[in-house]
Amino acid sequence: MRILFLSFYYAPDLSAGSFRNTALVSALKDQLPSGSQIDVITTLPSRYASFNIDAPQNEEVDGLIVKRAALPGHKSGMLDQSRAFTAFAREALRLTKSGEYDLVYASSSRLMTAVLGAYIARRKRLPLYLDIRDIFVDTIKDVLSRKLVWALKPLFSVLERWALQRAQMVNLVSGGFRQYFESRYPSKQFSYFTNGIDQEFISVKPDVACNAKTDLPEVVYAGNFGEGQGLHLIIPQLAKHFDGRLKFKLLGDGGRRSQLEGALRDQKLTNVELLAPVNRNELIEIYRQADVLFLHLNDYDAFLKVLPSKIFEYAAIGKPIWAGVSGFAAEFINEHVTNAAVFHPCSLQQAIDSFEELELVTQHRTEFVQTFSRERIMQNMAAGIIQTRESKVP
Repeated sequence: MRILFLSFYYAPDLSAGSFRNTALVSALKDQLPSGSQIDVITTLPSRYASFNIDAPQNEEVDGLIVKRAALPGHKSGMLDQSRAFTAFAREALRLTKSGEYDLVYASSSRLMTAVLGAYIARRKRLPLYLDIRDIFVDTIKDVLSRKLVWALKPLFSVLERWALQRAQMVNLVSGGFRQYFESRYPSKQFSYFTNGIDQEFISVKPDVACNAKTDLPEVVYAGNFGEGQGLHLIIPQLAKHFDGRLKFKLLGDGGRRSQLEGALRDQKLTNVELLAPVNRNELIEIYRQADVLFLHLNDYDAFLKVLPSKIFEYAAIGKPIWAGVSGFAAEFINEHVTNAAVFHPCSLQQAIDSFEELELVTQHRTEFVQTFSRERIMQNMAAGIIQTRESKVP
C-alpha cells in the first residue's frame, strides 16, 4: 500500500499541525502491511521566521519518503501566506505527477491543503481522507476586511464544498466543528479524532502538590503571537494590574509581536519577558519551571468552535492553567481539566477574577493524560485512514 500524505507542516517544524501529522505517520507505519510506503510532501521548516532549524529537503528511511518544498520568504500576512502555499502546491503537483498511490491524505487548517489533496485525488481517481483543523470559511470574516470577505468568502465556500464532497472520510479535530459541517454536508461521514498529548509531555513527571517557588509567580505562554491569539489586547493590561505580583514569560513569534512589544514599551512594563520560539526539550523545561500556564484566543465568533492543541500539552504538565477562551474550548476545559480558570477572551476583569480561583500548585491529571494520549488517538485514526482505501471512488 502506498499513501500520499500532504501536510504543510511536518517535523521538525514547530506547529500543532507538524506535531499531529508526525505522530500520525508513526502510527500509520505501525499498522501498514509490510512493503508499504508513505510519501510525505511538506515544506522546509517555516512556522516562525525567528526560529531556524535545518531539515533535509529529501529524506528516505524504512518505507517513509519525506520531500520538503522550499518556500519564499514570508511572514504572517495573507499575501505572504498565499505565496508560500502556491510554492508548496506547485511542488506537490510536480512530485506527484507520475506517482502511483492507493490513497491521498491531506491535513488542512487554512482549507487550501484540503483542496490540493482533493485535486490530486480526483485527477488520479483515488480515495481521499481529509483532516480538517479549522473552519477557514468561518474564520476569514474575523481576520480580513469586509471588502475582502465579501469578495473571497463565496470562492472559499465553493472550494470547501468541492473538497469535502470529494472526500470519502473527513476528520474534524474539534467537536465544536460538528454543527457547522454536519448541517452543510449531511450525507458526509465524519470522525472526531482530536489533538492529543505527545509522549514528550506524558514522560514529564509533575511534582505533586509542588507550591509556587517564589513570591513572584511566573506565568508562561508559548505559541503564536498573532491576531487569532490577541495577546496584544490582554497581556499589557494584565501585566500592569499584576505588577509586583506576577511576572510573565512569553515565547513565540507572529504577526502581532511588534504591536505587543509596542504596548509593553508604552506602559513601561518590566514584568513581561518576550522570548523567541525554542525547541520542545527546552520548552518542556520552561513549562516545568513555570507556576501558571497561560492561554488566550481573540474574541472572535470563529473561535467559539476551536479546541486549541495547547490545552493538551499544558494539562499534561500538571501546572495551573489560566485560559481566556470561550465556546467549545471553555466547555472542554471545564469538563476535563482540573485546576484551570477560564475567562472570556479580552476581558480584563474576568481574567483578574478568575486568577484568584487557581491553586498555585502542580498536580497530576492522570485521567486526562490517559484519555487524550496522542499515541492512542493517532493509532485509532491511522486505522480509519487505512480502511478508507476500500472506499469507492466516484
